[in-house]
Amino acid sequence: MKENNTEQTYAAHSIQVLEGLEAVRKRPAMYVGDTHTKGLHHLVWETVDNAVDEALAGYCTDIKVVIHEDGAISVTDDGRGIPIDLHAKEKKSALEVVMTTLHAGGKFDRNVYKVSGGLHGVGISCVNALSSFLRATVCRNGQIYEQTYKKGVPLGGVKVVGQTETSGTTVYFKPDSSIFSTTSFSRSTVASRLRELAYLNAGLTLSLQDCRQTGEAESPSQEVFFSEKGLQEFVAYLAKDQDQLLDEPIFVQGTRNQVSVQVAFTYNELLVENVVSYANNIKTAEGGMHVAGFHRAWTRTLKSYVDKLGVLEREKLIITGDDLRSGLVAVVAVQVTEPQFGGQTKSKLTNAEVSGAVDAFVGEVLRNYLEEHPRDARAIIAKVILAARARYAARKAVEIVQRKSALAGAKLPGKLADCISKDPSVCEIIVVEGDSAAGTAKQGRDRQYQAILPLRGKIKNTMKGDERRIYDSEQIRNLITALGVTFGTNQDARLVNVDSVRYHKIIIMADADSDGKHLRTLILTFFFKYMPELIYRGYVYIASPPLYEVKKGKDSYYCWDEEDREEALQALQKKTGLSGQVQVKHYKGLGEMNTDVLWKTTMDPSHRKLEQVTVASAEDAYQLFLVLMGDEVAPRRAFIEANALYADIDA
Repeated sequence: MKENNTEQTYAAHSIQVLEGLEAVRKRPAMYVGDTHTKGLHHLVWETVDNAVDEALAGYCTDIKVVIHEDGAISVTDDGRGIPIDLHAKEKKSALEVVMTTLHAGGKFDRNVYKVSGGLHGVGISCVNALSSFLRATVCRNGQIYEQTYKKGVPLGGVKVVGQTETSGTTVYFKPDSSIFSTTSFSRSTVASRLRELAYLNAGLTLSLQDCRQTGEAESPSQEVFFSEKGLQEFVAYLAKDQDQLLDEPIFVQGTRNQVSVQVAFTYNELLVENVVSYANNIKTAEGGMHVAGFHRAWTRTLKSYVDKLGVLEREKLIITGDDLRSGLVAVVAVQVTEPQFGGQTKSKLTNAEVSGAVDAFVGEVLRNYLEEHPRDARAIIAKVILAARARYAARKAVEIVQRKSALAGAKLPGKLADCISKDPSVCEIIVVEGDSAAGTAKQGRDRQYQAILPLRGKIKNTMKGDERRIYDSEQIRNLITALGVTFGTNQDARLVNVDSVRYHKIIIMADADSDGKHLRTLILTFFFKYMPELIYRGYVYIASPPLYEVKKGKDSYYCWDEEDREEALQALQKKTGLSGQVQVKHYKGLGEMNTDVLWKTTMDPSHRKLEQVTVASAEDAYQLFLVLMGDEVAPRRAFIEANALYADIDA
């Protein structure tokens, strides 16, 4: 048998041994999640977490984060300062060991840190490895020490650069543009995380200063975050702009089996649950054992109380856990000595013992609360019954949708131009408004993997109104049927299973004007409220059609904004040998584009500009949808007034 050339080259010399931080630079996504926006900001979280660990240990009261004009970022704390003396084993400064060695740090010594976040000695060295430049400044023992690094490699030893009467650490770093697809930090994303940390650590002051000159419609360039009451204020923030069932949020804390548990909760008028969880100050977006224990205790205890009153027998309702937690807004935070997380970026707490500790604590607290506050208990039970009725009504509406599909032979919507491939991983559905744009898109698409679904007019605002009416909407029924998602069990018809989705790219392609933006917002509102898993899995995208075509002779440029247009105008004016005048065409809608133009600029994977819809903070996203699309007018008016200067108003 003839040997394969690839097999011949696989020998001892093929085995690579990566020294120091080379492994981090070789496979950065293994350590920070990805090399895009999420991973970029993870560098900040790791650096800030180290400062917060000093606060948890009782040595830090103030943390300052600065986004510098050159795009670098710095984190300063007033803690003890990273040790700079000689490390006995490594024979170099402890600062250099911490900054350049994986799994090195004080987090392993429980005499130094009882609890901590961070990547267990991996975090700050990863930040160093993935930065084109990093400077560590330590104030300690009356001296100011400094060491600089390039891509994780020291540029020299630790130097004394001055004297001081304070203590603390400053880490200044610039992410490596050869590693990350973007190195521009989002002020709002960083601010959201610092706000969380202020709530989670009552009495700790965190500040953010943005020194860049940007036109972002965000908060002022300098913000200070401080909370006196901690989680109680956090829950009030999460539940703001909605009517509350309780007079004020409830906060309780205690320890079970060496696990410190803090829980704050309230109930509001909405029919959804909003439970946010943390472990050692690390946000656990996927929940974990502490959330499982919380859910189990809440469902069991409240169900027992409701059964004891006998109200469900009169209502002839069977309630579920979702009914019992409908309208619940809660924050669950635990402190664990040896936390275990699923994945390097710690999105899920996996310590089995935490579940029982939280279950026991929350069960006891809730049972006592219901007995001691009968008026609040009655309000919560009334909300539970309302949620159960709404679920039954929604189930009936979904059954009607599914029955109509069955009677039609499970046919796809008549307007859908489906693709040939049946492999969801390569298929994409492009959702457009109106038959005109859809007609152009159908002619220009690649039929092998691109499907086109036109929507006639705007879909319903799904943040408002009766849920039954939402499923009555033809546009929403067509969207559901085309996507191929299925609804849940008889107990909860609202539970959506997206494993059956027929396309792993769902592209919203709307006009570039304000009407198009409104359509995008309406569709995103529906996905976020009823099918958030589509967003969390990274299936949802927004297409970016050009606004202008700037042309002179045979040369033309497609432009996505005013800056692009000015650059194109200048480029064409400088060119010699081109006959005719410079012409500017303003595309007011997709239907105005020729088929080849729409394909080349907006649909061709090799040239188009797609924005993946992600959720950096589910809480902030939820609040924004409530403000923009909810029933309350006052918060929306305030938002418009605050952001009017940044609005893109069509001429």
